[in-house]
Amino acid sequence: MKIAVTGGNGDLGQSLIPYLMEEGHQVISIDRFIPPLTNPPPAHAPTYLKADVTNFGELIACLNGCEAIIHLAAHRSPLSNPHPVVYNENSAGSYNVLFAAATLGIKRVCLASSVNAIGGVFSRSPQYDYFPVDEQHLPYAEDPYSLSKWVLEQQADSFARRYEWMSIASLRFHWLIDSRARVIELTAAIGETAVRHLWAYTLLSEANRACLLSLTAPFSGHEAFYIVAPLTASDTPSQTLTQQHYPSVPLRQEITGHTGFFDCRKAEQLLGWTHQED
Repeated sequence: MKIAVTGGNGDLGQSLIPYLMEEGHQVISIDRFIPPLTNPPPAHAPTYLKADVTNFGELIACLNGCEAIIHLAAHRSPLSNPHPVVYNENSAGSYNVLFAAATLGIKRVCLASSVNAIGGVFSRSPQYDYFPVDEQHLPYAEDPYSLSKWVLEQQADSFARRYEWMSIASLRFHWLIDSRARVIELTAAIGETAVRHLWAYTLLSEANRACLLSLTAPFSGHEAFYIVAPLTASDTPSQTLTQQHYPSVPLRQEITGHTGFFDCRKAEQLLGWTHQED
């Protein structure tokens, strides 16, 4: 399969592209900058194309012959750029990717969403109606990054209604990182801030697998999926964490041991994906 990856220079892109190529796929890496070329080039080198996803003309010119798109290009938080820039560029980029796919007849699209599509880490006070959180949870996004991820999913719903032949997956990642040991170390270092993260994370290797499965799994329309590790990165049992930090949030099922606070069963059922620990 010929797969376009936007934001190919980012952390997930740099992990995902070699994985896709090792799995036998041809990859077009689309980013605002082309990385420095090495001589000889690496064994698993994609075709690098320069484009800004907020520029529809530049983007669509890169997608000739592609059979699928994985859209990663985005501002990753509301903290490093002015709020209008984060919201406008994230929202325009995801719309342009969907419209380009519809225009060119590209049937499979994977969008990098976030657990923050319903609000959370960047909210003044995260609001949860129940644990574990699933895809039916109501949205309470209030910052420009989280709002842009919620809008990304609403745009995907719209395109799936209009172009019934498209299959679109919005993958709700969280804190993409290379190892469980590293995230445990960082979780301990950030202290009380971890409460806002629900002590959660996603290994890059598992995000890679989810992206590819989302392009091949037999579903139609648009579906959102939580793609999160099944265990927390906290040494404290999950039941104690709930009692200490979210005592008023009801539990829809028992959370024992170090079980995480996100329900990923939908990804298992529709994509055949479960998060494996390193």
